[in-house]
Amino acid sequence: MKKQYLTTFLLCTLLSANSLSQGIDFGRGEVTVTVPSSYSSAEKTPLIILLHGYGSNGERQDSYLGFSRIADKYNFFLVAPTGTRESSGRQATFWNATSACCNFQEPSIDDNAYIMGIIERMKEEYNIDSNRVYVVGHSNGGFMSYQLAYNNSESIAAIVSLAGASHADERAAPKNPVHVLQIHGTDDSTIRYEGGDIQGNDYPGAKESVIQWAEYNQCTDEGVERELRDLESSLEGHESSVLLYNNGCQEGGSSELWTISEGSHVPRVSESFSSQVVEWLYDHPKVYNSFILYICGDDLRRIFEF
Repeated sequence: MKKQYLTTFLLCTLLSANSLSQGIDFGRGEVTVTVPSSYSSAEKTPLIILLHGYGSNGERQDSYLGFSRIADKYNFFLVAPTGTRESSGRQATFWNATSACCNFQEPSIDDNAYIMGIIERMKEEYNIDSNRVYVVGHSNGGFMSYQLAYNNSESIAAIVSLAGASHADERAAPKNPVHVLQIHGTDDSTIRYEGGDIQGNDYPGAKESVIQWAEYNQCTDEGVERELRDLESSLEGHESSVLLYNNGCQEGGSSELWTISEGSHVPRVSESFSSQVVEWLYDHPKVYNSFILYICGDDLRRIFEF
């Protein structure tokens, strides 16, 4: 597999005012990596994985949300890979997330392993902050974000799902808490706000997904409403409500819902949308339990003295 991960560093090109791009083959062909211009190997730097929706690709997803344009401002790495192309029919690109969305033809595809391989490779190549590894996904990419959080709760600090959903089947809680943000429009006719099914396979609604993860994170109280946000440029004013579950949660976990009133599946995001998402992510790093004390045989050492 090492040969498959052969790095092909390309001459840096400008993505925004100063951020740079490099092409790296993570095993399925070259993927553009946005490198903040202020990056220093002496400093740990956050990583955001951006996952596209069904039929799209990494480049179009970044063009839509514009994360590469603010990578310098917030000093993070961005990787926006592209999923597998279907072998027949529409030949759309997809992520193998849940039974509902959106692997309709290729059941053997292991996107969890592929994306986690990207994260591990980025840690090998750069000084990535392990406490600030984040995933943002739209639609099918949102479904995949939830699955990455569930399967890799020790590694993923927080996820943001735009118009995606969690899984519908009952599962035990993941081993570690993860911060979750669901953003969803009430008029979404593709992945419905109230939940639904795709080809007979159910997916939970936006609030149901958030409550599921509030329970996983052992949050104890009802959600609390917070100030409205402006997420949709075509809707007047601050149209989006906020529902937050963060009381009594395990450290390192919370669950939050931003509801875009009258928002569609592909909302016309406001100029500040991506900045609001990144600032939310930065407020939610991975938190590990404090101390592990190792005692070997009769060799008892005092590790901490107070």
